[in-house]
Amino acid sequence: AANVAKCHAPAIRVVDIETDPATGKASKDAVDTLLKSVTTDPLAILLDTSIKGSKEGGGTGVTFDWSIAQQLQDQGLPVIIAGGLSVDNIKDAVGTIRPWGVDVSSGVEASPGKKDTPKVEAFVKNARDAAIEASKGF
Repeated sequence: AANVAKCHAPAIRVVDIETDPATGKASKDAVDTLLKSVTTDPLAILLDTSIKGSKEGGGTGVTFDWSIAQQLQDQGLPVIIAGGLSVDNIKDAVGTIRPWGVDVSSGVEASPGKKDTPKVEAFVKNARDAAIEASKGF
């Protein structure tokens, strides 16, 4: 696994949260399993959705159970959230989770592989607005 000692730079670990598409839920032990597997010193953990039973990764357009991100942050692990983020849900995601960062791809596309500039601009604005609002009182 990548870590500061091996890479001589901070590493971000990517973790797919296997999600049941029918319920939108991950396994009950997802957080414990992840915490037990963190053996290096990642700068942050990027959480993305993996569809249960699918071999394809990324670009699912499906969100994972965001409470997993919150539980990991409560353990002191900064998270970057990905998976199913869009202009429509980024305010809720940032306001609820207060992640270290966000990652979006298909959620701001006009067609597969083609970014929609107004969607990208709206996504960034909504994420920034939510981060500012979430930081009030600190």
